[in-house]
Amino acid sequence: MFNIVRGTSLAVILAMAGPVWAADPIEQHNSNAFWFENFIGLSNAQLKVTAPNGEIIVVEAASGTPVFQLSGAEALDGIYRYELGAATSELVKIVNPVDNGRGDAARDTKAKPFYTSGHFTVSRGVIITPEDIQEGDDG
Repeated sequence: MFNIVRGTSLAVILAMAGPVWAADPIEQHNSNAFWFENFIGLSNAQLKVTAPNGEIIVVEAASGTPVFQLSGAEALDGIYRYELGAATSELVKIVNPVDNGRGDAARDTKAKPFYTSGHFTVSRGVIITPEDIQEGDDG
């Protein structure tokens, strides 16, 4: 009996906590692709990547992580800036009624947005990990 009560209590506590996702997505890359791990609980993602020459590339994914691919021989060396936006599974109250939909589709909640930005570096046509430069104490 004690195990049933304890298990039920844990289920109630977890249900009251509401929808959550594991952690913020972590940027990952190999030599020619850039994506995110820990993308649990996020959907409708849009990754905007701005190349060093100002070109904006948009990659979208309804579920899972969007993946940016370098364009091979046309890849420019330099700093690429990115913005990632997605919807979480958490619902928040709609503040402005104009955003609540129409007719039977009207709601008073919407998916809470997730947003992050950053940059990565391309050198000699491949995505690189910048060296971790630390000042040493020579004495």
